[in-house]
Amino acid sequence: MSAAPPRVERRTHANGMELAWDSFGDPDATPLLLVMGLGAQMVAWDDAFCAQLAEAGGLRVIRFDNRDIGHSSYLTHLGVPDIQALMQQAMAGRTLHVPYTLRDMAADCAGLLDALGIARAHIVGASMGGAIGQEMCVHYPHRMLSFTSIMSTTGAPGLPPPTPEALAVLFSPAPTTFEAYVPHHAKVWRVLRGPSAFPQDEARDTERAQLVFLRGLNPPGVARQLAAVLASGNRKPALAAVRVPTLVIHGDADPLVPVVCGIDVADAIPGATLLRIPHMGHALPIPMWPEIVGAIAAHTGRHPDA
Repeated sequence: MSAAPPRVERRTHANGMELAWDSFGDPDATPLLLVMGLGAQMVAWDDAFCAQLAEAGGLRVIRFDNRDIGHSSYLTHLGVPDIQALMQQAMAGRTLHVPYTLRDMAADCAGLLDALGIARAHIVGASMGGAIGQEMCVHYPHRMLSFTSIMSTTGAPGLPPPTPEALAVLFSPAPTTFEAYVPHHAKVWRVLRGPSAFPQDEARDTERAQLVFLRGLNPPGVARQLAAVLASGNRKPALAAVRVPTLVIHGDADPLVPVVCGIDVADAIPGATLLRIPHMGHALPIPMWPEIVGAIAAHTGRHPDA
């Protein structure tokens, strides 16, 4: 079997940003855009996962770095938000003034589709990426063939919070040296994967940490992304009017965004289908790829390009 050709990363101007992206599968196939979560680079969508999804669904799978992460535009000129103050303001029900919002990040997605000459695509979002996908459902439904929300939330008040351990790793600053970053990365993902052991993933933690570190960390950008999440508020009322065919995937052992939040997403979007995956935390573990890939491929196959 011949080796796969090396990935070619491109940078494209979209919505005033320069967004780094690459793709898997037939360039002429129906497009599927992967949207990653808070502080996560596009390589958090593992190469092999993307290749399997492209093959299973007969899709052109596109992944990209959100603004302020990886090789996409850093919005340094917007400053570093005071997250603690923003959280206090949010709890007090005040309007938050932030560098940008999740709706702006949804506009990045639409802008990337524009730049790539894509009229409509399947959208798959994980965690914050799922919230960005919800914003697309509300503001850009005409650009979407279907939506898959993975380990995300509506932001509705009263939903259960993260576990203290998950919250601690979310707010733990990333070390600036590779030697310190590797064990930090491993600890973060041990917590986020939940109580079950995933030896295949643990064996790849150092390799994944190196890839992320070498592509570049941007802690101020992560703070700006988190500010956007905090300012997004409750999307549930707007989701009631969504008619985009939706699949919700959520692990029942998620320590960061508890499964009740995924159930709430499925309840909020009319006609949505919910897939609960036992033992899955806030991650996409290798042993669960077949079920996740199969579910997304089946969902997109029911809603092909018009």
